[in-house]
Formats: sequence, C-alpha cells, structure tokens
Amino acid sequence: MVVLAALTLLLTAGCGANDEKAPETPKEATGSLEKIAAQAECKPHISAESAELRQANCDTDDGKWVLATFATDRGLREWINEAKDYGGSYLVGRKWVAVGEEKVIEALRGQLGGTVESGSSHHSGESGDSGGDEEHSGHDMS
Repeated sequence: MVVLAALTLLLTAGCGANDEKAPETPKEATGSLEKIAAQAECKPHISAESAELRQANCDTDDGKWVLATFATDRGLREWINEAKDYGGSYLVGRKWVAVGEEKVIEALRGQLGGTVESGSSHHSGESGDSGGDEEHSGHDMS
C-alpha cells in the first residue's frame, strides 16, 4: 500500500511539472464577430452578412483565416457538417468558427479557445475512372 501511494504521489507530482510547460487553452471566446476577431488581433474584413451568418477574412501574424459567426448553434453545426466534406481545419466555438490552415488554427486556439475539428478528404479513395459507364450515381451498388 505504501509503495502504491508513493507511486501515485510521484506520478501526480510529475504531471504538475509538465502542466507549467504546456500551453494553456484560454476560455472559449464569445460575442460578436468583431469582438472575437479583436481577441485574435484581427481587423475583420466583412465578406458576407445575413441574418443567419456573418463572415470576415482575417490576416494576422499567424496567417490568413476566415471567421464566421452564426445566429444559432444549429446553423453553425449544419455549416460545419457541409464544409467538412471539403477538408480543412476548423476551430469551433459557440456560434462561431475559424477556418484556415492547420498551423493557423492551432495558433488561434491559443487565443480563442474552442475545439479543433478536421474535415475529411474529399477524395473517396476510388480512382475516379468510371470505366466507360454511362450511368454514375456516386455510389457503387454492386
């Protein structure tokens, strides 16, 4: 029992030392597009604006990226589900998403918090050659 307690203490103490070296993810950003952009040191260039979505282009020291805010959580999730089909890296917060290269998204996570999600490759693994078939449904039903 004493050995187990000592081992637990040693492992716990070791984890504490590593926590100081690991970057801490901040609390997830909230607010308007402008407020979230400012937190990431971006002056947003609005590229789309509607009742459901606001979108801006950002160019910071970390690279170029797009920030979009949504009126609803459902709107955000539907947008991400469709966008993921095209690949890419996404930093997702509540009613907002940042889109850019993986290294840019990782850097933004240190400023905005959120969860990193990756899109799937659009390539399905098939050769793309239909073999001369005139009919193509997008799925092999055989």
